[in-house]
Amino acid sequence: MNVLITGAGGQLGRELSRQLQQNHKVAALTKSDLDVANKEEVQKVIGQKKPEMIIHAAAFTDVDQCEANRRKAFEVNWRGTAAVARAAEAVQARLIYISTDYVFDGKKKAPYTEADTPFPLSVYGLSKLYGEKCVLDYKRGTVIRTSWLFGHEGKNFLKAILRQINEGNILRVVEDQIGSPTYVKDLAEIILKLDKKTTGIYHVSNTGACSRYEFAKAIVREARLNSGKVFPVSTDLYESIARRPAYSVMAHHALERAGVAPPRPWQEALKDFFIKENSDD
Repeated sequence: MNVLITGAGGQLGRELSRQLQQNHKVAALTKSDLDVANKEEVQKVIGQKKPEMIIHAAAFTDVDQCEANRRKAFEVNWRGTAAVARAAEAVQARLIYISTDYVFDGKKKAPYTEADTPFPLSVYGLSKLYGEKCVLDYKRGTVIRTSWLFGHEGKNFLKAILRQINEGNILRVVEDQIGSPTYVKDLAEIILKLDKKTTGIYHVSNTGACSRYEFAKAIVREARLNSGKVFPVSTDLYESIARRPAYSVMAHHALERAGVAPPRPWQEALKDFFIKENSDD
């Protein structure tokens, strides 16, 4: 299959490229290769590549910066996605769009299902929700919502925790934001299993839930570092621009209906991350 990946320089894009290249022809496009905010460039590049499937992973994901630069957030996450969807339709490509748990407001007390009504709290969440609508309007479009990504490359919460601890810093991590950490390796594997499944919305995250603080403690423990330097703090006392959902755990009903097993528990995925990380040293 001829596959095109946008945002191939990010942690998920790199993992998707690695896995797909084993059996498919892959055009892995970074931001320098394709600026999705430039609709003319999007039409030209996708028209030339003529992929059978597009995995649209490019996004402006800095949640606080999205608040500070609303125009860029909507140009990339909404209008950029609309341009990719139009280009996909022009070449009749399957389109998979990577979205986020931040489309929800976090007020629910049970895992969010694909049928729950989104209500984002932030510009980031709203811009990604608008992107979802563009993809779902396309008959070959699939939305994959995921959460709290961690992997071996690129920027993520796990890497930030390790860096801060190794620099000798004391960390204060919020204990009242609950979600599901997701290993990009596991997410990419599920995406590939879905490439011939029906369209619509799928929630894909490692199973289980924890607070950001619990996740940070688990990271430090698995890395065999000094866990005494990580302390809990409430969101109210943590300096951030954007509002985040207090609870964004997602149910995997659509995966189960499609006959695809949800990813393993996040704790197992975290252990596997460090096994691979240490074996590559």
